[in-house]
Order: sequence, then structure tokens, then C-alpha cells
Amino acid sequence: MIRSAISTDLPALQQIEIAAGEPFRDIGMDAIADDPPPTLDELNDFLAAEHIWVQTDANDVPVAYALVEIVDGGAHIEQVSVHPDHARKGLGAQLIDAVTEWAADHHHDLVTLTTFVDVPWNAPYYERLGFVRLAENTLSPGLIRIRMVEQSSGLDAWPRVTMSRPARGHASAVQKYTVQELAVHAPERTNSSSTAVGPSRSIPSEATHSSL
Repeated sequence: MIRSAISTDLPALQQIEIAAGEPFRDIGMDAIADDPPPTLDELNDFLAAEHIWVQTDANDVPVAYALVEIVDGGAHIEQVSVHPDHARKGLGAQLIDAVTEWAADHHHDLVTLTTFVDVPWNAPYYERLGFVRLAENTLSPGLIRIRMVEQSSGLDAWPRVTMSRPARGHASAVQKYTVQELAVHAPERTNSSSTAVGPSRSIPSEATHSSL
């Protein structure tokens, strides 16, 4: 089931993050797999804001989670991660739907995330969930800030993109974004590795980890 996180969940979320990063080694992205999990202090910040959702097993142990922050009035998914032992069950998609429903209930019009363009379980997966690619020159100030942090952290060693879907009626409303926002401009490559928390690796349930 999906519920809000509690403090005793946080160590389990770190372990989910470590396990969920491993598939990136299979596609030559060892720096992403080696990226450390969020610290307990960082997770506690999301917990204090009540912006962590967890998907639990039959014993109420977290097997997937999502971190969200509010960026320019929208709900920005900082991370979606699913433990490999529970992959391909739709858990990531369910978490994203829960976040989208929460966003609509709290008067946030958009759900956004950043992710890798060429990783099959990243941008192509999110497109199947109704997200569209945003052109870099259309990003809000907060999303620009996130992309700058990603660049300085080295995530743009592989092409990345910002994506969004409406929080209300996304199945139909998404059409209005496709013409203007499908252009993707990959920023200049940097050499450092990825960040622990922030717009790092959204990874859906079909993989084992999602930047995000």
C-alpha cells in the first residue's frame, strides 16, 4: 500500500536507493550506481515537510518511495525509487499517481521531474505515463535552478531532460504541451558525479530505481 513515510522508514529508503542504482552499471553508468543515497538529514527534511510517500509490502516494510518538493507552485518529483526485488509491478507508476493526486488536491497544477533522455526506464517510460519533455528555454526559474545543480554535479555527462504532466486531467490536458515543449537541448557535459538528493535519478517501477 502507499502511505506517508515515518521516521523509522528512512534507513530502509537508503537501502532501496542503493539497490535501485545497480542496473545503471549494465548500461555503463557506474557513476550513477555509485551515487550515495540521501543522508538521513536530507530525508528528514522531506519528512518534516510531509513530502515522502512509500509503497510497502505485506509487512508494512517500504519497497519503493518518492520524494517531492514544491518548485514554482508545482510538485517536483525529486526521486522515485523501487527496490529490484519488487520491480515490474507498477509500483513506481502508482507512487507517481499518488503524488499527482496529492498535487491536484493541494492546488498544484503541474507535476515535474528531471531524468535521463536515453535510459529506457527514464524519459521513454515517463512519456508512457503522460509526461512531456519541456524545452530548456521554457523552464521556470526553480526548474532552471535544478538543472544548473544537475550540471554542476556532473549528471549531464549523459543527456537529461525536464518533463511535466498536469496534475488535473493529465490524460487529456497533456496534449496542449506537446507542440511547444518537445524540443530538448542537452546542456554542456561536465565531469563530476551525480548528487545524492535532488533532481538526480527519477526511475520508475519497470526498472529498479527511477530523477528521477
